[in-house]
Amino acid sequence: MKVLTKPLHWLYNLYATLLFVALMLVIFPFVIAASFLGNIKGGNLIYRICMLWADVWFPLAGIVHRNFYEASHDRKRAYIFVTNHISFLDAAIIVKAYRQPVRALGRKETAAIPVFGYIYRKAIVTVDRSSAADRSNSVRILKSILKKGISVLIFPEGTFNETGQPLKSFYDGAFRIAIETQTPIKPVLFLDAFSRMPYTGLFTLTPGKSRAVYLEEIPVEGLTMNDVELLKQKVYGIMEQKLRDYNVRWIREKE
Repeated sequence: MKVLTKPLHWLYNLYATLLFVALMLVIFPFVIAASFLGNIKGGNLIYRICMLWADVWFPLAGIVHRNFYEASHDRKRAYIFVTNHISFLDAAIIVKAYRQPVRALGRKETAAIPVFGYIYRKAIVTVDRSSAADRSNSVRILKSILKKGISVLIFPEGTFNETGQPLKSFYDGAFRIAIETQTPIKPVLFLDAFSRMPYTGLFTLTPGKSRAVYLEEIPVEGLTMNDVELLKQKVYGIMEQKLRDYNVRWIREKE
């Protein structure tokens, strides 16, 4: 059976990749024009353009995305969103999952990709994790964005979770920023990114469902920098248990 389905899988991936690139080329001039409006107004418009891109690419690629809310969510409030990181598809899912102005923190290396890299660095905040100065600058930018009422998104695992467990260990950054700016944390789970596109390769995409689950926000009022570790472990524990409750594929396959 695999002998028959493998060529079809490769053809599907070729189709999805060409469609991905073609749609990027379509929106590219609009992104360039929007970039002249500045980091805030222009950035928000670029994010909306990327949302439209995703609204076309996902269904044409056979991926059906839905957002679920375990608690009420106010799109007009600024949050620090934290999400599990398990797939190359996570970057595309962002604009389907977060339907409000948001700036994600992403790897600087990705910005080197032609066309996509330009859109990427205009829509997110890039960081070179190997540079202390660059990390410090990215934190400063994220704080300034929050002050303007725009949410930020951080993958607290930093890199792909390849442990076979629900999550890998978290970095402190998101939780330090939350306490320093007194911004609530909102965990959001990507449940099917691994099923749609495992981190083992770029040509592993499959059609099917994609779910993002909004969990209850975690307030930080009154917390100090002495509480960073406690807050981090609290968020980790909540997200880990929920991923187990949803029986996500990467745990089921490796445990």
